[in-house]
Amino acid sequence: MTSATEDVRSEKGLARVAQSLAGWTEKWFPDAYVFALVGVFVVAVAALANGSSPQEVVDAFGDGFWDLTAFTLQMAMVVLTGYVVATSPPVARLIDRLATVPGTARSAVSFVAFLSMSVSFLNWGLSLVFGGLLARAIARRTDLRVDYRALGAAAFMGLGAVWALGMSSSAAQLQATAASLPPALLQITGVLDFGTTIFTWQSLLMCAVIIALTVVIAHFSAPRGAAVTTAQDLEVDLDDRPKDVPPRSRPGEWLEYSRILPILAGLMTLGWLISQLATKPLLTVVSSLNGYLLVFLMLGLVLHGTPRKFLQAVALAVPATAGILVQFPLYAAMAAILTKAEGRNGLTISEHLAEFFTNIGSGGAFTVVIALYTVVLGLFVPSGGGKWLVEAPYVMQSATDVQMNLGWTVQVYNVAEALPNLINPFFMLPLLAVLGLRARDLVGFTFLQFMFHLPVVLLLVWLLGTTFDFVPPVQPSTP
Repeated sequence: MTSATEDVRSEKGLARVAQSLAGWTEKWFPDAYVFALVGVFVVAVAALANGSSPQEVVDAFGDGFWDLTAFTLQMAMVVLTGYVVATSPPVARLIDRLATVPGTARSAVSFVAFLSMSVSFLNWGLSLVFGGLLARAIARRTDLRVDYRALGAAAFMGLGAVWALGMSSSAAQLQATAASLPPALLQITGVLDFGTTIFTWQSLLMCAVIIALTVVIAHFSAPRGAAVTTAQDLEVDLDDRPKDVPPRSRPGEWLEYSRILPILAGLMTLGWLISQLATKPLLTVVSSLNGYLLVFLMLGLVLHGTPRKFLQAVALAVPATAGILVQFPLYAAMAAILTKAEGRNGLTISEHLAEFFTNIGSGGAFTVVIALYTVVLGLFVPSGGGKWLVEAPYVMQSATDVQMNLGWTVQVYNVAEALPNLINPFFMLPLLAVLGLRARDLVGFTFLQFMFHLPVVLLLVWLLGTTFDFVPPVQPSTP
């Protein structure tokens, strides 16, 4: 029998590096929940070392524990709605057809990476579940022996590479909507529409370069031959077919088996969507996470046809949300300790970090410093929109001080914000639930992506940043 060490040695180039990293993380990387618990204690010790009292630390921990309650529910619903829609008969057939496109194992991995990033540019929530189910569909093929871990990591690339450069970017959406910005931040940044952030040619070029780089790495790092670990090897159940609905047994169940209510609910949702499109900008509507969840929940109901079939799909999806529900509050507590537990001179850990990086960043180096700071803080506070509200006041004030374009500063944050996702399993949770894997199964491959992405991102934010001119903040007109 070929040993695991011999399997690694049989690989060459990126595949060998990925296999080595995957083997290391399989042995040493803890479960995502343990990772979060350790992070809380590390941040708490750092706060004490910064001069915060034990009382301040525990107060920040307890008071902040539920700060991400709404976001936690949203993330759980992302998994549930995406799973319900993707497992509906029409979408499941589409995914099955797409799964037949790749002709080789390596092209299958790069194909999943490309589609997950393409979908993520439109909406990161859809990318997670769509990519995961596409990976599962490819893994079911009997004519291809594909490494399931590599497929799973490729499915995560939408969140690990370009999600914040797309239309569902939390930071870009916040900056484009005056009503969503805290007054203090609005005074510093003004309103920055998508024309100054997402849709600048520099941002689109950066996105294209990262997609191409990611696809190439995914292709050449995919294990081959004896080094392949399939879903069967990992004992993952790949059966995504919904169970047959039992026949109606009593008159009271008539509406549960009828299409009338789903059709009516679908029509109401369609009417609401038309009203939103008629009264709000298109990009605001399509990038609203709450609107997305409403549409996808009702779309799942309509696609499944009857309430009974829909509820059966929901029941199958609910267990996939368990990790999110118990882990996200720990990240909220971590964020609160970082930003609220004041130490010596009334400064928090977050403020000390910001002061350090901002002081050494000036001129062309500013974008690199901000990108590095975002990566470091993102390892401990992986919440794109919420963390931007914490960082933005001092980051954007610093950008003004050094005359850096404010819209590009937002995009520097956005591209750097995705990098920690390749290491920290926070945003992997929904995908892991779909795949039936653990974070350690993917991190060897995603960390390899991180090793290549980091220098490329730093180079791009520096070079492309030189093409911008500083534009003073534009305040919204008062009625």
